[in-house]
Amino acid sequence: MIGLALPPLNIPELLRQYDLRPSKGLGQNFLQDNQALQKIVNAADLSPEEAVLEIGPGLGSLTRYLALSARSVTAVELDRKLFPAMESILAPYKNIRLVQGDILKINPAELIEDAGYVVVANIPYYITSVVIRHLLEADHRPSRVVLTVQKEVAERICADPGKMSLLALSVQVYGKPVIGDIIPAGAFYPQPKVDSAVLCIDLYPQPKIPSDKLDIFFSIIKAGFSQKRKTLRNALSGGLRITTEESEGLLSAASIDPKRRAETLNLEEWGRLVRIYPNRK
Repeated sequence: MIGLALPPLNIPELLRQYDLRPSKGLGQNFLQDNQALQKIVNAADLSPEEAVLEIGPGLGSLTRYLALSARSVTAVELDRKLFPAMESILAPYKNIRLVQGDILKINPAELIEDAGYVVVANIPYYITSVVIRHLLEADHRPSRVVLTVQKEVAERICADPGKMSLLALSVQVYGKPVIGDIIPAGAFYPQPKVDSAVLCIDLYPQPKIPSDKLDIFFSIIKAGFSQKRKTLRNALSGGLRITTEESEGLLSAASIDPKRRAETLNLEEWGRLVRIYPNRK
């Protein structure tokens, strides 16, 4: 836990000083509450030797705390307009590198060389799933990802069989997600309509599905969830463009009741389908 409490940033005053307005299009809600900032850094459990990749530093509220906890911080921000304010605020911290760009268009290997780096980010809600997949599918993957996301989204990602979703499986195949803490909406400026959660994902050394079969895995789970109200027998038939007889045979070969629905399957059961599917004929 961080012992030093930094002076809080006055976000509304900084925005006025630099003639800035939060962009709704970019989903900008600036985290300003010091207790919330410390919760995120504590959840990241950083050591002084670790390198951090931060996505969407905004005005640098969280970046300052990361700089005190890690060896280095590479902070990637899309909005060019924020840089004059951010550069001024972060000037005292010599272990921070600011990068302007779209994280979804950048290979993490171009930003950070350290193996086992940690990603920490307060990201806009609307890009949560694509950012997670971009990071987890990269060749140069982090060891841990700590994200501030909409509470409901975090709960979906951490779901157990019975409430599984495409998003949950897309994360859980790469690592174990847990909710570290809850951050109330009032910790942000402007205040969003919902509370957030600190989502921590510790990545496995290798995905639970072999890398050369991940494309098949994603094809099958997309098909399974393509018609959520239908049984797997019918959903896989439509999604994979195979006959219902083939679909039923595939499920039976994997010891899965064809009448079950996609949200009830666990990762091991999807893995059995992945192994059988290429050899179904």
